[in-house]
Amino acid sequence: MRRVPAAVLAAIAFTGGCSSDSASGARTLTVFAASSLTAVLTAEGRAFETAHPGLQVRYSFAGSQALVAQLKQGAPADVLATADTATMASSGLADSRVFARNRLAIITAPSNPERVTTLSDLGRKGLRIVLAGPSVPVGKAAREALADAGVTVEPVSLEQDVKGVVSKVRLGEADAGIAYVTDVKAARGAVAGTELSQISNSYAVAVVKDSDAARAFTDFLLSAESRSTLASFGFLPPS
Repeated sequence: MRRVPAAVLAAIAFTGGCSSDSASGARTLTVFAASSLTAVLTAEGRAFETAHPGLQVRYSFAGSQALVAQLKQGAPADVLATADTATMASSGLADSRVFARNRLAIITAPSNPERVTTLSDLGRKGLRIVLAGPSVPVGKAAREALADAGVTVEPVSLEQDVKGVVSKVRLGEADAGIAYVTDVKAARGAVAGTELSQISNSYAVAVVKDSDAARAFTDFLLSAESRSTLASFGFLPPS
């Protein structure tokens, strides 16, 4: 299983919903997926390939809003998985299905030197806060949470996806940010997190280019096997 940049995907020619790898003879299923799904879908892809010999899964991971924009500009993909249902709706794709949920979390350096544990803490003067941009699913959810809590934040930067938020905090370029519980788990101690247990995003998947393989992959994400894998990475089942 290989991951390729979105720019490269535009050059891939598709046959019957999947491209063909002339070197190996394998068919390729291209999945555009939210960056917060990177670790879990990499694992899911291996299981799917094992169950479907001769088929390779290739991913393009980015902010959900960026992936939808690429699709509208003609970038080829077989499946789209977004980090919220609103962004999926903006794609215009029919028959999308929710396959998981992800809780938001306040993230800090492992030692949390500024003792940031609540949304109200994020409004303290002098703190360097990083958020995802307003069109990014985690950024939209973060702003809604802050507004509901009556907290005003002036971010030092607005990132294009959740990975950017985690990176800024991990590198010490921000004191805190809002990402997902799964990002804290994937960081393996590089950042600490406080779960915002009442706030979650629903992840949706849809077929972009109809084929047996694309339908099989979306069905797989709703399967008991996939749900177990998602849970092991910190995702919740659909509500």
